[in-house]
Amino acid sequence: MFILISQGKLQSKQILVLGLDGAGKTSVLHSLATNHVKRSTAPTEGINAVCINTEEAKMEFLEIGGSESLRSYWKMYLPRVLVLIFVVDSADHERFPLAKQLLHQLIQNDSTLPVVILANKQDLKGAYCITDIHDALALSQMGDERKMFLIGTHVAEDGSEISSSMKDAKELIAQLVSETQ
Repeated sequence: MFILISQGKLQSKQILVLGLDGAGKTSVLHSLATNHVKRSTAPTEGINAVCINTEEAKMEFLEIGGSESLRSYWKMYLPRVLVLIFVVDSADHERFPLAKQLLHQLIQNDSTLPVVILANKQDLKGAYCITDIHDALALSQMGDERKMFLIGTHVAEDGSEISSSMKDAKELIAQLVSETQ
């Protein structure tokens, strides 16, 4: 595990990418960074950091693994971020209650932190549709002050270009970052 250090202090203006293990955070992050698909099946053992430059913004993504042993680090980085991206596996119905609990715990102390929820793996058989995910995560209970977005995504075949929903998510994140900087 490592901590990003810039001029003797923790970097700010970052985008935190969280979610349960197996949700597809690393694959999503790679797709956003390269505009091409590269599926990752290995769980993140620590932290992945990626910098993405767009016309709108310089975005520093920090992904922290979703295994139980790494979740204690999530809240440590939360006060330093501009946007929270929370990735869920749309086909993993059994883990939605845990994802809901963790998401609500993360945001309870910051009513204005923008949240982008990526309902990943929409291409899998049995994946919840967006309205079912909205209900399963109790997103209507997140408060009226918060900018919150729920986008269905999937990571297609390796090497192919990213889906239009992934492009939309990238543009939205860049817009949120430029608005909050």
